[in-house]
Amino acid sequence: MKKKKSDSNAKKRNIIVGQSGGPTSAINSSLAGVYKTAHERGFHTIYGMLNGIQGLLDEQYVDLSTQIHSDMDIELLKRTPSAFLGSCRYKLPEIHEDLEIYEKIFAILDKLEIEAFIYIGGNDSMDTIKKLSDYAIVKGHKQKFLGVPKTIDNDLALTDHTPGFGSAAKYIAASTKEIIRDALGFSYHKKSISILEVMGRNAGWLTGATALARTEECDGPDLIYLPEITFDIDKFLETVKELMEKKDTIIIAVSEGIKIADGRYVCELSGGADYVDAFGHRQLQGTASYLAGFLCSQLGCKTRSIEFSTLQRSASHMASRVDIDEAFMVGGAAVKSADEGDTGKMIVIDRIADDPYMSSAGVYDVHRIANNEKFVPREWVNEEGNYITDEFINYIEPLIQGDYQPFIVNGLPQHLVLKR
Repeated sequence: MKKKKSDSNAKKRNIIVGQSGGPTSAINSSLAGVYKTAHERGFHTIYGMLNGIQGLLDEQYVDLSTQIHSDMDIELLKRTPSAFLGSCRYKLPEIHEDLEIYEKIFAILDKLEIEAFIYIGGNDSMDTIKKLSDYAIVKGHKQKFLGVPKTIDNDLALTDHTPGFGSAAKYIAASTKEIIRDALGFSYHKKSISILEVMGRNAGWLTGATALARTEECDGPDLIYLPEITFDIDKFLETVKELMEKKDTIIIAVSEGIKIADGRYVCELSGGADYVDAFGHRQLQGTASYLAGFLCSQLGCKTRSIEFSTLQRSASHMASRVDIDEAFMVGGAAVKSADEGDTGKMIVIDRIADDPYMSSAGVYDVHRIANNEKFVPREWVNEEGNYITDEFINYIEPLIQGDYQPFIVNGLPQHLVLKR
């Protein structure tokens, strides 16, 4: 991909893009969309922040034309999981708390002659866009600030769904089917319980995706517990006891963020979840392990816990084509929106139709999105609170369709790697 020639006397139109928060298998497709659209719209230099806003504060950035040399590189980038530019979890202070940080950021942006600032991330990243755009307006800075949605948790407000979610859901559903086959293979005259732990701090979208494993040849998980519903461990035990009277193999899916009535995470019952990040988020792990140990001690049967952990967000070999295409779409839409004068906005995905599935990019005020979470509707969970409904399935099914085959070299997927 050749860079367009520009008039050396003309004002440079530069753009900068960063990635923030937990990576996904689709986040780099959004980066590719930003790069390709910025190139097509005549931006002179397209900078990439290294490790998000935190790296920018240390003046760590790269000219992306030194990394992406062709359309083939763009295609390779779309097939590369995790954050190509590096990520961070850095919380900007409120404007009135520390003007020095904002002055430093804008001094860097002015030095680089930045016209548009694009940030790809989730809820906390949209908080960054909100604060930077507010500061720019108050101080009279001309830069435009646009957010591009990203999170496997699917918990951003106003957008129908988020890039990264469809591919993670596809991987989780496929892995659930495979785990079920594995468990059934050892079920002869043996009782066993498998507990799958899925990411989801406050929203159970990903955990609900395990129900997609319920197909013509597979029963799917027996129980699904989301963080939106208070977890009753005694009721849980009774439900599992009843199931054991009917079947030998039980599969249970739980969100890492399920809580008991007093507000504690289940994983805290085993003494876990000590680490807290800059945004006050407690690290959650060990929910399935605790519950497997609890059931083993109470029921005396074989139990095992399976944490999908980072596999669910890095499995680009199982990416959904719908997801990758939409991630690319919203990246490009952010550049277009900034180029046309928008600021303080986030690109959203609007669902136009389900059959056939169609979507388009929209633009919403980031103030209506930042620090707001979208939860699974209560009516999409059964009355007992231990499974999801057909409405949930109908919502999620279009998002996992199609595949995006990796480029295979020596039997393994090839990735685009940042060269420093």
